[in-house]
Amino acid sequence: MDTTTTIVIFGISGDLAQRKLIPALFNLFQKDRLKGNFNIVGFAGRSWTDLELRKIAREGIDKFAGFQVNNEKWREFENQLHYISGKFQDENSFVHLANTLENLENGSANRVFYLATPPNFFTDIIVNLGKSGQIEEENGWRRVVIEKPFGTDLESAKKLNHDILKVLREDQIYRIDHYLGKETVQNILIARFANTIFEPVWNRNYISNVQITVAEKVGLEHRAGYYDTVGVVRDMFQNHLLQLLSLVSMEPPASHKANDQRDEKVKVLKAIRRISQAEVHKHSVLGQYRGYKEEDGVALNSQTPTYAAIQFFIDNWRWEGVPFYLRSGKKMAEKISEIVIQFKRPPHLMFPLPESYSFTTNTLSLCLQPDEGIHLKFETKVPDTIAETKSVDLEYHYKDVFGNNAIPEAYERLLLDALLGDAALFTRSDRSELAWEILDPFINTWEDATKSPLAIYDPGSWGPKQSDDLLARDGYQWMRGCGNH
Repeated sequence: MDTTTTIVIFGISGDLAQRKLIPALFNLFQKDRLKGNFNIVGFAGRSWTDLELRKIAREGIDKFAGFQVNNEKWREFENQLHYISGKFQDENSFVHLANTLENLENGSANRVFYLATPPNFFTDIIVNLGKSGQIEEENGWRRVVIEKPFGTDLESAKKLNHDILKVLREDQIYRIDHYLGKETVQNILIARFANTIFEPVWNRNYISNVQITVAEKVGLEHRAGYYDTVGVVRDMFQNHLLQLLSLVSMEPPASHKANDQRDEKVKVLKAIRRISQAEVHKHSVLGQYRGYKEEDGVALNSQTPTYAAIQFFIDNWRWEGVPFYLRSGKKMAEKISEIVIQFKRPPHLMFPLPESYSFTTNTLSLCLQPDEGIHLKFETKVPDTIAETKSVDLEYHYKDVFGNNAIPEAYERLLLDALLGDAALFTRSDRSELAWEILDPFINTWEDATKSPLAIYDPGSWGPKQSDDLLARDGYQWMRGCGNH
């Protein structure tokens, strides 16, 4: 970055900036990836000074960052931190911001505007950026990074897209899903398309089902005000889990370019079978952990799901008939994110085994966290038997190959990509709307408590029994391929 680059963080006084954004930007600077002349300008409602922002930013790094701080580098970095007090809905605050940026930059400059605010401010901020002339690209490019959630249903997502596209071009908008910045998530495409041993069997002829699990041990963690209005389907499925499903099932893109990759993800969502509200209960189980309604800030009659398991089908040539089971929940037995691909049984077993013998099928497990790596389970003969088999595990762990500190924070990659103009790991408008279109029937059906009472499950379990029944109906069970089990 030879010309000056300015990063404006709206909502810099919030938790996201302190825990993730500032540490990520500083570590990029430590790694010499944030180069040249740059400014980081925080905009929020508090009456801070530059010095107060720098003090709080350093406290956040010391508390939350998982890397060593070079103090000399920090002294260089903190001099580029500036603060402006203003209101997101006040046009005059944005005129003041524009004047301040021009004085800081002293000439042409590129700008990234990062919206780390509650979603009800997204439209106000973008409209005011437009009114104050800060989106014009006469003296450098302009990009806007928008945090999730992007809408709460299809209608709200369409309205938000409509409103912001009146001010911005689609190629200026970077809708962020931090899950896509995770090193292990990016490795899904490498595992699939850089290894010819996998791709020939990555289809309905060899795979019986795919299971995607994103489980959390924690509960609300003082987020009841947000979570009780959202629930697990809006919070996890619309973005994280459907993103993982897309990466596992998409066709190989023509190139690594952003739109080639995003086109293939959109094709997957278009091919997902739409489920009518009348069929929702057949394809999903939603639950709430015991004691949720007693949590501080939760409504006494809350119908908010904290667990969901949903069965999807992708109606295309590659995946016709293969069920995809996605589940996520709070207060689960373990914190884990994994994708388990279960292969079909061999078409004919010629070995002299009794009919009652339980033959284990092959599985490939993509372990996203915390046991980052890949596990391939296959069968081998037990010595000194005629043909008895035993499952063995072929394992790869990131930490064994690259060390314990090899995996960077997801926000480092995403912030750098936004600065470089690479939108491959960001969500396009059509993708966000398609995801809501798929999930709206589930959300609308389960929010009617009279027709859809939530299943109750115990904290520390793997969810309600009905979730097991969902798979058992098709002859499957939830599998674990990573971690301790």
